[in-house]
Amino acid sequence: MGVPHNPLLWRTMGSSPIPPDLTRTRDNFDRFAAGISDAEVDVLIVVGSDHLRQFAWGNSPAFCVGKAEAFTCTFENEIRTFGLEPWEMAGDPELSAWLLGDAELQPDIDFSMSNEWVLDHSFTIPAKFMTPDLDIPIVPIHTNANIPPIPRAERYAALGRYLRRRIEAAPFERRVALIASGHLATEIGGPRQFLGGGSPDQEFDDAAVGWMKNGDIEGAVAGCTFERLAAAGNVTGQFLNFVTALAAANKPASFAEGTPSRFANGPFFWWDA
Repeated sequence: MGVPHNPLLWRTMGSSPIPPDLTRTRDNFDRFAAGISDAEVDVLIVVGSDHLRQFAWGNSPAFCVGKAEAFTCTFENEIRTFGLEPWEMAGDPELSAWLLGDAELQPDIDFSMSNEWVLDHSFTIPAKFMTPDLDIPIVPIHTNANIPPIPRAERYAALGRYLRRRIEAAPFERRVALIASGHLATEIGGPRQFLGGGSPDQEFDDAAVGWMKNGDIEGAVAGCTFERLAAAGNVTGQFLNFVTALAAANKPASFAEGTPSRFANGPFFWWDA
C-alpha cells in the first residue's frame, strides 16, 4: 500500500471532531488499517525517507535496511512541533537479515544497514494511524529521496521487484504488509506550501494516481525524472517510494486516490494480495 506521512495530520486529526476537509483522509487510513487487521499481518515493511535527521547531508545511503531488535521513535523537534510521542516499535531482525542477504549482499541492490536507528515521521505516522497499538514489528527501509543526487526512478522500481522476490523466497513464514510512505506533489517552506486544499501541481497528481490505477510502471518511471519531481514541489521526490510499491505489486492498484486536504492531495494506494 501507499500512504501519506505529513506529521501535521497527527496534530490536526488527533482530536474530535475531525475537521471536515480531513474526514476522508481519516477514513482512508481507517480503511487501510482494517485491511491490515483482516490480513492478520505479522510485520510491516515500511519504505520511507528519513528527513535529514538519522541520515543527513554528510552521510545518506541510497537504500538502508533497519536491522535492530527495537526502534525508538521519534525526534524531539517532532514531539514539540507535531505533538508526536516518544514511541518504540519492535523490529524483525530475522526478516531484515534475509532482505539484506544474510552473510552476503544480494546482487540486485547495494543496501546499507543500521542497528541503531531513530525513526522519524516517515515511518511512525503510517504505523501509528494503521496499527494504533504499535503491536506489529517493523522493518524500515530508508530511501534517499531528499538529498541530491537521489537514485533514479528505475532504482526504486528495481527495489520493489527485489523486495517481492526476496519476501516470497524467505525460508520462514511471515504475513508481510509492504507500505510505501511519501507524497504526491508537495512543497515545504516554499511559496506553494499548503495552498488550502489545492495541489502545487495537479497535473502531476493526476498522472501519478493514474500510474497506480493502471499499473503503469513504465509510465511512472518515465514521469519521475528529477526535474519533473522538483517542478512539482521540493519534497515530491518522496513519491518515488510509491514506484517501489507499484513495482512490487506488479499490477493495477485496487484503490488509488489523491485525497484533497488543507495541506495537499494525500496519496492512498492499495493493492490486494
